[in-house]
Amino acid sequence: MSETRPSSLQPRVREVTERIRERSRGSRAAYLERMAAQAGGGPARERLSCTNLAHGFAASAAPDKQALKELRWPNLAIVTAYNDMLSAHQPYERYPGLLRVAAREAGATAQVAGGVPAMCDGVTQGQPGMELSLFSRDVIAMSTGIALSHGMFDAALCLGVCDKIVPGLLIGAIAFGQLPSVFVPAGPMPSGMPNKEKARIRQLFAEGKVGRDALLESEAGSYHSAGTCTFYGTANSNQMLLEVMGLHLPGSAFVPPNTPLRDALTAAAARRAAQITGLGREYLPLSKVLDERGIVNAVVGLLATGGSTNHTLHLIAIARAAGILIDWDDFSDLSEVVPLLARIYPNGGADVNHFHAAGGMGFLISELLAAGLLHGDVQTISGAGLAASALEPWLSPQGLAWRKPPAASGDTTVLRPAADPFSADGGLKLLRGNLGRSVIKVSAVSPQQRIVEAPARVFDSQEAVLESFQRGELARDVVVVVRFQGPRANGMPELHGLTPALASLQSKGHRVALVTDGRMSGASGAVPAAIHLTPEVASGGPLGKVRDDDVIRIDSVKGTLEALVPAESWNRRPLATADLTGNAFGMGRELFQVFRKNAAPAEEGGGVCA
Repeated sequence: MSETRPSSLQPRVREVTERIRERSRGSRAAYLERMAAQAGGGPARERLSCTNLAHGFAASAAPDKQALKELRWPNLAIVTAYNDMLSAHQPYERYPGLLRVAAREAGATAQVAGGVPAMCDGVTQGQPGMELSLFSRDVIAMSTGIALSHGMFDAALCLGVCDKIVPGLLIGAIAFGQLPSVFVPAGPMPSGMPNKEKARIRQLFAEGKVGRDALLESEAGSYHSAGTCTFYGTANSNQMLLEVMGLHLPGSAFVPPNTPLRDALTAAAARRAAQITGLGREYLPLSKVLDERGIVNAVVGLLATGGSTNHTLHLIAIARAAGILIDWDDFSDLSEVVPLLARIYPNGGADVNHFHAAGGMGFLISELLAAGLLHGDVQTISGAGLAASALEPWLSPQGLAWRKPPAASGDTTVLRPAADPFSADGGLKLLRGNLGRSVIKVSAVSPQQRIVEAPARVFDSQEAVLESFQRGELARDVVVVVRFQGPRANGMPELHGLTPALASLQSKGHRVALVTDGRMSGASGAVPAAIHLTPEVASGGPLGKVRDDDVIRIDSVKGTLEALVPAESWNRRPLATADLTGNAFGMGRELFQVFRKNAAPAEEGGGVCA
């Protein structure tokens, strides 16, 4: 893997990085001090008692047991999110065996240190279980911590793909940042029904023009095989981010599962993890790999690809776990200078397989480096700068190898060079005004829809919106306000079920927008949506003052979000209240009361771990 020299850093990228570094100076120093104290020297299990150690290798095969007893080989922790209900995670069933064999070949042992829960937002969308989704990130972080807490391990191999799972694994691994961590992807399923056709049928179903049988047939044609869902939501945004942060082997994000190349990359991940432990010559702890520059690179990658709005929560939580403080101003300011280079559904018709075939991550990273939009001098698990992640893997006659990515995009309707982007900006904006602070993603919103001024209709649940839509009450210009959807109210479920109904209204010529203190989705698209509004209504946020027929103005050009109500009247209005007891029980919600009571605001990550 050779490194090429990127151009000089773009001034805004440098400016944002420097202010993050200054803002984080104290918290980052404290984190690094903790990691240095945790590092110790020699194999981690050297500090265990004989009883501790005997428990740790009791079930190991004889050769591994001897190596663990003698403290002569590094021991790799496999932390897996395997289950066979998630299509994206089903391929992980085979991974522990592959990783153990590769570890032995590299002079190391590997043990499954623990499993983490892995829920599917696709299954729980619109269901009570979705109210556990955001908090599952914190449970996963804690579960990762439990897996690594045995003190048996010299590096971590983290197996996860989907929405909250990768952020949770990374937050947990950051708490053990004295260890190297290598993330091991599984890859996307083959392309199924075209995304535009799937969206069309969803909209027809919302309008009552097709039945459930037609809808189910469409959905089954889209989500049909092992592997990650192929649209560009949070799961595939996760894989892009890990590669841009240098936590994957280069080019491994979108290689399909159960293929010779995928298996070769999986084995190589174990070999690389063994090489970068404290027992080797290339010690690369996670705390050294991930710093302020890596976080900025992640934000740039997100903006350049039109990635998931969920990462305006997750990246903040990830950064905070490492003592790095970022906020929505940083996202918005970077968005002004980062061009949109990819059109992947819902920002276009293509899926991630088309993106990968057009040049994928290698081409994307090369273009962003050449434009000075990424920090090329970061450390990566490959042991080189970020240019080493701009290579693509292939199976040469001698085995796994890396080569330069294509010099030109294979399909400019999907992936473009920085000199000829789809848009000059990244399409993510911070909105400010008398309703608080919010984010909006406009990379899929048409220019004529980027400013909406219309009367409000106020709801306290997603279900109430859909019932009103079915009654025909929203067939006009309208700003749909959905409140009591933040972390402290009900766990901040995605409101993805609103997309077909709101898109239907917009397609009929109405001016339509959504304003909510909840999440929309990693697949938020063509309807302007001011989301993650903070402070949330359950914490006294001013969205609780909005009443039906108040005129709301969303201006994603100027970055404003206002209730156009005279200040004197606005200031006198009481905040709305709601009975939230219905969100407290059923489908396990009673187990998460402590999370709802202690969740951070959305702009601080919305969780309890960071």
